[in-house]
Amino acid sequence: MTERKHKSGFVNIVGNPNVGKSTLMNRLVGERISIITSKAQTTRHRIMGIVNTGDMQIVYSDTPGILQPNYRLQESMLSFSQSALNDADVLLYVTDVVETTDKHEEFLEKVKLVECPVLLLINKIDLTNQEELEKLVAYWKGILPLAEVIPVSALSNFNMDYVKQRVEKLIPDSPPYFEKDALTDKPARFFVTEIIREKILLYYQKEIPYAVEVAVELFKEEDHLIHIKALIIVERDSQKGIVIGHKGQALKKVGMMARKDIERFFEKKIFLEIFVKVEKDWRNRDHILKAFGYQI
Repeated sequence: MTERKHKSGFVNIVGNPNVGKSTLMNRLVGERISIITSKAQTTRHRIMGIVNTGDMQIVYSDTPGILQPNYRLQESMLSFSQSALNDADVLLYVTDVVETTDKHEEFLEKVKLVECPVLLLINKIDLTNQEELEKLVAYWKGILPLAEVIPVSALSNFNMDYVKQRVEKLIPDSPPYFEKDALTDKPARFFVTEIIREKILLYYQKEIPYAVEVAVELFKEEDHLIHIKALIIVERDSQKGIVIGHKGQALKKVGMMARKDIERFFEKKIFLEIFVKVEKDWRNRDHILKAFGYQI
């Protein structure tokens, strides 16, 4: 009996903001890798989630939503999305039943040129009816005739098993790219910053979440405890005041919400300290963006 060859591949998820890419990613990986909120620009980095079986390794990539950049940070976010078109073995282009189909046509033109198989996923189908869905499927078949169009609902797990089966069939024969027990390419500190940033996105309104970045200054792991010192970076003194809140109440609330999720993530007791620092115009300063891991 011939031994089955090992398969490995990069499966990259791209699409416009708020179509459900991060929810989809977490479903496919089976772990909560990407943070999820209803706000645009929640995902800022390209985040990999790795699924391993005995003879297969699938490296899923979640990417920032496509946008027109207004500052250097957004230019870097767009470059993460564009790089995902170049190294994919399978591309998952995600749209939904809500967004207008002519959004960011320039990026869609680049999707048409990729040489790998494309699965076009129409997400959130529970928000429409059969007739409207059939129109959308026909529309997308006209736009991307070589893509396989698959209606899904990542939130209610509809058709996700079929997407997984198609991905497994399409990835090439290859040895693994990462260690077989790896879950992601990101270090532990990255997930601390993402969890804190998620709570900031959920708790604060208006420009605050977009003007904020998080850095981990200390991550000291002991047998039953992890001591974490984190820094919230803002652009202006007025933002610092809002983040801290009256008598520190807002910062305390965000810290409490984040600590609970970080404890769940690491399955350990967490001692979390959070401070706030002003770095004027950090979203346009290359050396600061590089320090936060953005492509410049």
